[in-house]
Amino acid sequence: MTATTSPVPANRLARATSPYLQQHAHHPVDWHEWGAEALAKARREDKPIFLSIGYSACHWCHVMARESFEDPQVAALMNDLFVNVKVDREERPDLDEIYMQATLILNEGQGGWPMSVWLTPDLCPFFAGTYFPPAASYGRPSFRELCTKIGLVWQQRRDEIAEQAGQLADAVRQSLLARPADGAELTLAVVDEAAEKIGAAFDETSGGLVSGGSNKFPPSMAMDLLLRSAVRRMDGSARRLQLLALVELTLTHMSQGGIYDQLGGGIHRYSTDVEWHVPHFEKMLYDQALVSRIYLDAFQLTKKPLYARIAREILDYVLADLHAPGGGFYSSRDADSEGSEGRYYTWFPSEVLEVLGPECGEKFCASYDISPIGSWRDARDPDAAKSVPRLLRDEECCARMHGIPVEELHQRVSHAKEKLLAARARRVPPAVDDKILCEWNGLMIASLARGGCVLAEPKYIRAAGGAAVFILENQCRQGRLVRCARDGRTTETAFLSDYACLIEGLIELYEATFERRWLDRAVELNRTVIAQFWDRDGGGFYFTPDHHEPLIARTNDVRDNATPSGNSVQLMNLLRLAALLGDGELRALADRTMSTFAGDVTRSPWSSERFLAGVDFARGGPVEIAIVGDPSQPETQALLKQVYQTYLPNRVLMLHDPARPADTVASPLLEGRTLVAGQPAAYVCRNSTCRPPVTTPADLAEQLAR
Repeated sequence: MTATTSPVPANRLARATSPYLQQHAHHPVDWHEWGAEALAKARREDKPIFLSIGYSACHWCHVMARESFEDPQVAALMNDLFVNVKVDREERPDLDEIYMQATLILNEGQGGWPMSVWLTPDLCPFFAGTYFPPAASYGRPSFRELCTKIGLVWQQRRDEIAEQAGQLADAVRQSLLARPADGAELTLAVVDEAAEKIGAAFDETSGGLVSGGSNKFPPSMAMDLLLRSAVRRMDGSARRLQLLALVELTLTHMSQGGIYDQLGGGIHRYSTDVEWHVPHFEKMLYDQALVSRIYLDAFQLTKKPLYARIAREILDYVLADLHAPGGGFYSSRDADSEGSEGRYYTWFPSEVLEVLGPECGEKFCASYDISPIGSWRDARDPDAAKSVPRLLRDEECCARMHGIPVEELHQRVSHAKEKLLAARARRVPPAVDDKILCEWNGLMIASLARGGCVLAEPKYIRAAGGAAVFILENQCRQGRLVRCARDGRTTETAFLSDYACLIEGLIELYEATFERRWLDRAVELNRTVIAQFWDRDGGGFYFTPDHHEPLIARTNDVRDNATPSGNSVQLMNLLRLAALLGDGELRALADRTMSTFAGDVTRSPWSSERFLAGVDFARGGPVEIAIVGDPSQPETQALLKQVYQTYLPNRVLMLHDPARPADTVASPLLEGRTLVAGQPAAYVCRNSTCRPPVTTPADLAEQLAR
């Protein structure tokens, strides 16, 4: 790369709200944000658009920026040949979805970030890839050579490019719309068959699912489906027990690996090896939400303290590191610091010994696999071997090795971690992407609200409520959401996933607090979703609202990716709200949604785990629980605690306080529900059949177990 000899003046991206775009504000590339100015320039000058999509915590995005976009010669070539547009995929998931699909089609299913796509001036893609190096390597062409070739082809074979781009745009449109069901029907048998197929693909040694040769992402939604299927089939079969064992195997190995931050808590984005040891180090808010939630579910089911501890540590990490002063949650913590990935998180043995002293340090290094051999090479010092901490043995085994009780070992380890964490805090930390995304905050609100109930920790519920207030006050205008807020500025629109995830969070907040304001706002937002996103012809929900800018495709898709699809989350919202409010119209919309996507889901169930969780709810039926009593009374709290401690994935929960009738939501679940002999009572119904009311946690536990 040719180094710049003088500071580069700020380009248009200096005005962007996105930290990712601002990272490119001093490139010599003449970057534009996506918008009318850039698109008009491409049409006026008859140039292709080079569309570069990434995100702030993306390691390879940083690499390509350093190698190519900061090079004045490469930038001059780009500026001469193209209109260059930079997009933050987290701000514009609509563009990311469309052009990632084009990338996947052109590259036989291979995609990722940075995403590099060339478009005609009418926005149709004609060439796409991901990272391109400065010199040909990794089987990839040089970025400079590629730009030159594309510019030449654009001049010499324009008609051919236009024809192929139009065909590709048609293929993208078709692939992102629901396909006919062909008589397919979504049943519990389909749910169980999908769970069996997914379980059969799990690694039986370390758990999880391998992708891309050796990578493993936390399979939160897949594990949710396995738990649901296994627990519903209470037949004691070996296969049912095996599904449970696969989930526990995965959760245990993840908690011991380097993908989990052993010092500070929180989960990294994915592991680069099958043993969960060496991660890509970025920490995404959505991962903290989804992973903490599956640990909470596993704790409810198994009562194993490990799962409660990991869930608590993840939630504590979020509150300590990603909690914005105004109440919302930041998007991510980067992987890189000081120009090197993982530098903040990795250790030499000498560093540990210096902090902990020889005796304690050697024991810690032995327990957490910090050795001279190392597991990580720092890009700035590739000959020096550093280690990613991982737990080689569980606490019980370590305690036996050291001849001390588990409680004492835990205290020693906690004290050592505090010292190392303090030492790590003196390093240069990776940057935080401090934009606040409605979708990811909704996921986090839901997990915190549920965590506060399961772990009996009110601070999590308070934090969930604070985030909800922030979003509703700062990112909601006349009943419509906006996706992103940062530094007092917001984007112009929101997408289906923003609404759906926030609605889910508000429902969870209601079931944690029974403050009707949360349920009322969920209902209001749900009306907006139906009015603005519902596909009146085909069923299901579009990703963009009716008033959104025209793009080459308006997608209506059900595939879950790193986050659940908007249709998957909204299906569950419709089902839960229908059960809570006794609303038959919402249930009919849910049934129509399942019918719309039945063909896609049956053809590719491993791409729609969260959607199948909704099918499990719909076909298995909800467990409807009504509690009557003063929530401040210990007797009422004891009944609620029993509910919160029980694994009931398809539960809906309401409370009626006879002393505060104005706060009670109008619902068939609460009609005719009264105290029993003056005592707080619980009413449990399944499949339209209600059990007699009970007043003790033991009797309630018996009913919930059936």
